[in-house]
Amino acid sequence: MLNDEICKLRDKLNKSIEDGEDYDIIYKLSVELDELIAEYYSRVDS
Repeated sequence: MLNDEICKLRDKLNKSIEDGEDYDIIYKLSVELDELIAEYYSRVDS
């Protein structure tokens, strides 16, 4: 389910931030998360 994917990716992003990962990795995860959230809301609004 899309909601589960959002939760998993959010956790991965948070861990990357906590671990001090490279900015490019954090940015990529953030963009992916934003896209999933946008997709989620576009489905909810339909």
